[in-house]
Amino acid sequence: MQETPYLIEVKNLKKWFRVQRGLWRTQLKHVRAIDGISFGIKKGETLGLVGESGCGKTTVGRTIIRLYDPTEGQVLYEGQDIARLTEEELKPYRRKVQMIFQDPYASLNPRMTVSDIIAEPLNVHGLVAPSERQDRVHELLKMVGLNPEHANRYPHEFSGGQRQRVGIARALAADPSFIICDEPISALDVSIQAQVVNLLEELQSKLQLTYLFIAHDLAMVKHISNRIAVMYLGKIVEIGPGHELYENPKHPYTLALLSAVPIPDPDMEAKRRRIILKGDVPSPIDPPEGCRFHTRCARVQPECKSITPELKDLGGGHMVACHLYD
Repeated sequence: MQETPYLIEVKNLKKWFRVQRGLWRTQLKHVRAIDGISFGIKKGETLGLVGESGCGKTTVGRTIIRLYDPTEGQVLYEGQDIARLTEEELKPYRRKVQMIFQDPYASLNPRMTVSDIIAEPLNVHGLVAPSERQDRVHELLKMVGLNPEHANRYPHEFSGGQRQRVGIARALAADPSFIICDEPISALDVSIQAQVVNLLEELQSKLQLTYLFIAHDLAMVKHISNRIAVMYLGKIVEIGPGHELYENPKHPYTLALLSAVPIPDPDMEAKRRRIILKGDVPSPIDPPEGCRFHTRCARVQPECKSITPELKDLGGGHMVACHLYD
């Protein structure tokens, strides 16, 4: 097994979904949800993944954990390519890589008690003896800020924030090293979002966890992430340290996203210039040639319409895919 500085490394990952079109449904097309992305996540760090709805963020998480089989490319965990493993070979990997889903209600079985939900990974992987199972469930509930008395309740008896804590406890039950947080706060009230993010940070520090944090809220991503990757229509257009990307964004799409983040100062909010993107996001079935953002970019160049830009290192790990920096 090759040595690598990354716990998780993605190389030229693609995930295309087949669709049939036409009157007789004979035209075979593909939705290019992920179309050749590469990045790495070091042990103990958090990589934030941001972008508009439909850009492929959730598909990235689901492909890394192998809920979706990749169409092409590699997903390396501690140097081992898991993209081609069989279901039996995947079992140890799925213990170490867990996922917190966006909707805390839909991701919990309504017919199972909280105790059964959290104990399921323990049973599947045989992590504790049956006599110790209940104690471990109670320990996990306390770890996420819930009471042991909650173990015998059902998901519908909890608030959204409490249900998400149950989802976090279930993810922790398998003793993972890497957790994919798929928009874990987007379905929660604003007053609860900060509590959940603070909980995730505390657990990361205590258990030495590594996160892929997928979100729409750029302010929250800045708060929790060491590095941030920006996606647009299946491609990563910019990636770099969190503070650098927010203070010195380069890609026109990143600039537009950051201009939409509210500023808590009313005077500054009134004076700043918003960047309003024109047009709609192109279809991932027939993406434009060249740079996929050129149809909405105010700084488009002739080469943008025919040549796909590659990620270029601007220094300090700040990389951007834009012809303006050739």
